[in-house]
Amino acid sequence: MACFTYEGMIMFGLGLIPGALGALFIALTGQAHPLQSETALRVFAFVIYGVYFTYFWARRGQTLPMQTWHIRVVTLSGDKLSQPRALARYVAACLWFAPAALIASLNHWTRWDALAAVAIGIFVYALLALLHPQRQFWHDAICGTQLIDAKPEPRAKR
Repeated sequence: MACFTYEGMIMFGLGLIPGALGALFIALTGQAHPLQSETALRVFAFVIYGVYFTYFWARRGQTLPMQTWHIRVVTLSGDKLSQPRALARYVAACLWFAPAALIASLNHWTRWDALAAVAIGIFVYALLALLHPQRQFWHDAICGTQLIDAKPEPRAKR
């Protein structure tokens, strides 16, 4: 969960990109930017996050927070993730928050109520890992991936 929290801070920074691009567009053209709708901004952020996660999971098996906490994502056979599998894992990982966000949206809850629902949804999803025989998160079970300990090898003393 510490890695999850660290990842959230990185995602917050990445989430600023759509707003920065919109502000730049307005400054250069003087017109309202085309991403003013909340839906367009959410889709754009979803794509940015997807590129971030799938790139690092397929390339190194780790994002920066995963490196910090010595966690690596691999297939069940221990291989690196392919780009399609990394993308599938990203989409499946939306199970952390998507059900609660969808319920909040369909019920037209306020932002704070929706945020509380998402926080509860994340907590419940984390607890669901206790029901898996290997204590895996369900998006890993669905995608045939697993998180492994990736501590660096100790250096030999001279």
